[in-house]
Amino acid sequence: MAPTYKLIYFNVKALGEPIRFILSYGGLQFEDYRFEREDWLKLKPSMPFGKTPVLEIDGKQTHQSGAVSRYLAKQVGLSGKDDWENLEIDMIVDTFTDFRLQLANYHYDADETSKEKKWAPLNDETIPYYMSKFDDVVKANGGYFVGGKLTWADMYFIGMLDYLSSMAKQDLVANRPNLKALQEKVEALPAIKSWIEKRPKTEL
Repeated sequence: MAPTYKLIYFNVKALGEPIRFILSYGGLQFEDYRFEREDWLKLKPSMPFGKTPVLEIDGKQTHQSGAVSRYLAKQVGLSGKDDWENLEIDMIVDTFTDFRLQLANYHYDADETSKEKKWAPLNDETIPYYMSKFDDVVKANGGYFVGGKLTWADMYFIGMLDYLSSMAKQDLVANRPNLKALQEKVEALPAIKSWIEKRPKTEL
């Protein structure tokens, strides 16, 4: 009997979207349970470590978007072919997280004076550095992040791309041809295309 999946997350793409992408790619039916921010305080105590996204698998709570994505990738054939490729996937996904946290450090800063000071180094140095590196990695790997083929690293990055671009206040792949081509390939996959067409419309 197939497992039952329930994703619990805010009504945004953000860290939930890579999980939704992988579930959709694998044809795994799931309940996409979304809640509004005003409901979070009620839900938070029932979440592991008070965080989301949480994926319930047959009623068992799992958390950490990278760990959940890695697990699901094994179920749907999006892992590397060997330990070395899996290491490469883990390295690039962890680097996506490094980049995301630097964007978030700016985006979620409630102190406008502090936030303003962060913008120039973020926009002039951090964003170009990471995006150039990511573009180079995809170019060197035949149009994908690892191994010249589709893996969950590609799903993870493209799934989060709208969120990253929103925090960066720009289309991050607009002038990165290899990343743009990867985005188009992933979003053209029938299962992903179908998910994008039916998912709720949200800014992040």
